[in-house]
Amino acid sequence: MLNRFAPLVPLALVTLLFGCAAHSPVSQQAPQQQVKNSVTAQSSVLYQEEVATEKELADFADGKSYQLPVLADSILERGMSLIGTRYRFGGTSEAGFDCSGFIGYLFREEAGMNLPRSTREMINVDAPLVSRNNLKPGDLLFFATNGRRGRVSHAGIYLGDDQFIHSSSRKSGGVRVDNLGDSYWSKTFIEAKRALAMAPTVVTARK
Repeated sequence: MLNRFAPLVPLALVTLLFGCAAHSPVSQQAPQQQVKNSVTAQSSVLYQEEVATEKELADFADGKSYQLPVLADSILERGMSLIGTRYRFGGTSEAGFDCSGFIGYLFREEAGMNLPRSTREMINVDAPLVSRNNLKPGDLLFFATNGRRGRVSHAGIYLGDDQFIHSSSRKSGGVRVDNLGDSYWSKTFIEAKRALAMAPTVVTARK
């Protein structure tokens, strides 16, 4: 964060020097020259900041078109619009979803990705594992909710701020948002994967 404000230091120094110089005798030409220098300094700072920002993005994207946040936003926006959709065992459409059917539907429709149909297969996708304290929106969360420790039986999509969206069950109202920090979900959480890292380079926009 501090690096972003580093280019502003020269501008602050120029402004400070300008204020101090105002107390000294100057010729009539000096104020004009000082204004010109100030404008030049500001332009230089803005240019440096713009270049720094572009470099940060390029480094973060590793030279590729970085699209994960855009895909995550699209997936989660669509998911939120489906809150209240009923739970349906084996369901893969807006007529009703089970947990993996809900995830598969969103990733297929919004990111052009075909994920495995069941949670047992989905947890084995070749995607980066993500630690609990490094979760990002769009990451897949896996849980052991059937009493068998370590054996996946449920999945959801991380929203951010410890919240996740999933198609829970008939009793709990189908598609809903829950808190990963709640004791039940915290105890049954197994692992998370960044499936969006496998997204195709070019994603066809949904019509």
